[in-house]
Amino acid sequence: MMKEDVVEQTFSTEMTAEERKGAASLASIFGLRMMGLFLILPVFSTYAHGLDGALEKPYLVGIALGAYGLTQALLQIPFGMMSDRFGRKPVIAVGMLLFAIGSVIAAMATSIEGVLLGRVIQGSGAVAAAVIALAADLTRDEHRTKAMATIGITIGISFAVSMVLGPLLNSWVGVSGIFWLTAVLALSSILVLYFIVPNPKQTMHHSDSEVTTSMFGQILKHKSLLRLDVGVLILHACLTAMFVVLPLVLADKNLNLLAMSDQWKLYLPVMLVSFVLMIPLIIIAEAKRKMKQVFVLSISLLIVACVMLAVGHASVVLIGVALLIFFTGFNTLEASLPSLVAKYAPAGAKGTAIGVFNTSQFFGAFVGGVLGGFMYHPDVQNYAMVFWVIAAMLMVWLLIAMTMKQPPYLESRSFLVRLDNAEQARDLETRVLAVEGVVEAVVIIEETSLYCKVDNKVVDEKILFAAITMS
Repeated sequence: MMKEDVVEQTFSTEMTAEERKGAASLASIFGLRMMGLFLILPVFSTYAHGLDGALEKPYLVGIALGAYGLTQALLQIPFGMMSDRFGRKPVIAVGMLLFAIGSVIAAMATSIEGVLLGRVIQGSGAVAAAVIALAADLTRDEHRTKAMATIGITIGISFAVSMVLGPLLNSWVGVSGIFWLTAVLALSSILVLYFIVPNPKQTMHHSDSEVTTSMFGQILKHKSLLRLDVGVLILHACLTAMFVVLPLVLADKNLNLLAMSDQWKLYLPVMLVSFVLMIPLIIIAEAKRKMKQVFVLSISLLIVACVMLAVGHASVVLIGVALLIFFTGFNTLEASLPSLVAKYAPAGAKGTAIGVFNTSQFFGAFVGGVLGGFMYHPDVQNYAMVFWVIAAMLMVWLLIAMTMKQPPYLESRSFLVRLDNAEQARDLETRVLAVEGVVEAVVIIEETSLYCKVDNKVVDEKILFAAITMS
């Protein structure tokens, strides 16, 4: 077996122009889509309570806010699988078209039931897994993490921008106008997909980026990953439930807090400062290897913020401080949770672990909308009770997090290899596992890939590469 037949991995430190273009354009598609979902978050409740049917069935307001999460949770893994069979771009285009149709239905609806239908159809355009699969096709193994990080950062920025733009757009074009805008953004993303995103040289399954059905059993039995799945479900349930009520608090005429057109003035400094405060927490978690401590601290910040909202929601100053504390914790957790999933996921199973994690996240948004919708009663305006219940849910998560062990500080490595049979695969795995700092190694012959989990503070990349290329 010749060296050139064993490995085709190069350790180039720079992405090619096409890889950068692919990562940036796919990130923009993700960003446009997520902005379409997030823009209504700070304004939807006040709008929806004025729709036909909302007075008789106020719980539908919360369900409509979180409804997209249900269809996202049900369809994002199937969409990813369909992209393996029918091609990435056609599946993504169909998903974005569904999202646009749902947005138009919600924009034209005059009843809460109509908006609910639109939100369900919006969520059915579940293209996240297909976009990630296309990103994997367009990048070499050693640069795939950079592409995924670009997409992740774009999602975070989209959320922050949406929190500020939502109230501004509402004052200019109303919520129905925001829905029309999201339809335009969705259709624009299809143009980006076909005219800017490069075509991959080949489409293949990537276990480190996509769901592999044979690995479901292994992932669903993994206790540490299940803790994270439960955690992200609670996190997004609490976020959605909170925004069933918070816009109503700020717009309450009896409290006289902040006009809808001025609410961006609250969200802008909160989002900016919370992002700044998040940075040192992430550095401490990753560089200082204090992930558990930062993780527990971040959940504690969410609890403190919700308690402040429960007792101080009559003061715009206290709401502002509470939101700053909340989003500092929230942003830290949003950045940390995917990293933890990658650390815990077995070699070659990260795509499946992330797929289950994302499904839990979307389902959490639906659960939060349902909880918020049924908990809040317009007649009694029981804001405090909702915030107390959210705090109690977060306490459950805190107890779960406190029992977790310090996570393994491992990173994934993948190498493109050419092997003829299972015996060669076993030999390669044995050699790689003998390298100091390598904890796991799995060869998947069908993907011509070697997946490793390594401690990057211990492993010597040259020794690892030599072990792979050894005849």
